[in-house]
Amino acid sequence: CAPARGRMEPATVTQPDPTPSGSRPTHDDPRGARNAAPGDASGHPHAGGQATSRARVRDKDATRERLLVAAEEVFAEKGYHGAVVDDIVRVSDSSKGGFYFHFPNKQTLFLALVDALVPKLTGAVARAIAAEADPVAQLDAALRTVLDLFSRHRRLSKILLVEAVGLGHGFDERLMATRGRFAAMIRAELDHAVTAGAIPPLDTETAAWAWFGAINEIVVRWLVTGQPDPLERALPELRRLLLRSVGVPAAMVAALDTPASAREGMDTGLDVPAASGPEDAS
Repeated sequence: CAPARGRMEPATVTQPDPTPSGSRPTHDDPRGARNAAPGDASGHPHAGGQATSRARVRDKDATRERLLVAAEEVFAEKGYHGAVVDDIVRVSDSSKGGFYFHFPNKQTLFLALVDALVPKLTGAVARAIAAEADPVAQLDAALRTVLDLFSRHRRLSKILLVEAVGLGHGFDERLMATRGRFAAMIRAELDHAVTAGAIPPLDTETAAWAWFGAINEIVVRWLVTGQPDPLERALPELRRLLLRSVGVPAAMVAALDTPASAREGMDTGLDVPAASGPEDAS
């Protein structure tokens, strides 16, 4: 008998892979790149959209800042009532749509401007105070810095001290809160001077408001009449009146009028006593 023929195995036919080689699923993304969410070349979803969103935020912030800068110029030049939205839009090189996107009306813009200006002033005063060690010198530094800032930023001074006055109920409340911030800074320094023994105990709240009122009137007179010219000319007498009013000795006040270089070796009373060390305890 002829040997039986072996069974033939069916031939294996390799089918083409329907998935393009560049889009095959990976362990990181079993869905494959074809199903990935929109994004940048790194495959991060929505990265392009986030970048666009950030750019839009920067543009909006820049527009708001331009409006505030333009408002400072227009309000100082024309006053609150004389200024119109069209003036601010023109100076800021923006649009009415951009204006009303950020500010519902002129009043809101004005109040936002005040809110933006006050921290600039208080921050500069705080830095001047921090640069001094003696409590009386700190009071003097605050006074000098306030007059210097108002003198160098006349538009800002006019907005805060002239244009913001008498504009109505909403403005009055905000204005009082702004003045309260300055009075609180003065009171804190007076409290510090009392605690340090540099001045005798007193009603620091009343004294702080009296100080603010005196400074305010000197600066407003300068804004309206131009006197004294320059504004810093009022400093020596204003310093004497205010510091003497809280009990600072006359010799110490007079020493503040003397340049620091000339005070070397003088007993001015402005030196801070050194802290007691272990050797002093005996």
